[in-house]
Amino acid sequence: MKDYRAKMHLYGRIFTIIGIGVMFLMPVMIWLITGVGPNVNQLVVGVAALSLIYLPGGIIELATYGPLLGTSGTYLAFITGNLINLKIPCVMNARELIGTEINTEENEIVSTIAVAFSSITTVVIMSLGVAMLIPLRPLLNSPVLAPAFNWVVTALFGALGYKYFKHHLKLVIAPLLFVVVLAYFAPKFVYGNIVIVIILSALITVLFARILFKKNLI
Repeated sequence: MKDYRAKMHLYGRIFTIIGIGVMFLMPVMIWLITGVGPNVNQLVVGVAALSLIYLPGGIIELATYGPLLGTSGTYLAFITGNLINLKIPCVMNARELIGTEINTEENEIVSTIAVAFSSITTVVIMSLGVAMLIPLRPLLNSPVLAPAFNWVVTALFGALGYKYFKHHLKLVIAPLLFVVVLAYFAPKFVYGNIVIVIILSALITVLFARILFKKNLI
């Protein structure tokens, strides 16, 4: 496993660099072709601001999901994205079906396969969606179906949330109550600082779990 993980770290870093390069390829090509470049001062300020907002959440995600995904699965998931709403549920479902334990060779294999196939499925579905968008536009814009699309994200995360909650109902109480109260009294803060809310919710969950554990309730 040491040799395997060393190779995965090497390949993962290489493909991470390639992935970052691909992300920057389009704006750089536009810059080179049109001659319209970014304002350096605004770019630095924007990158710094976004780093302060998203970097803590990214570090927490890596520390939280890394053991679950395994070495190769972590690199693949973070390069392709959609961890919370796609990769993690697929990995958890695969682990439940196979019955693997975290930090084992079996879990490494199962997690990598789950992440890889979820990525392939996403590409296929998105390609079909783009191809069928124009033919299906009259149907999707119909008065009957159009209102339903306003609730797609809510329904998606509701279903994903239930999958997490049903196995840990006691642990859900504190963070769920915190988020509901915060969203009721400070909705603008919640919607404008979602990463901070996630971090606070995670800390509350850990503290609440420790209290329940000490009281032998979990």
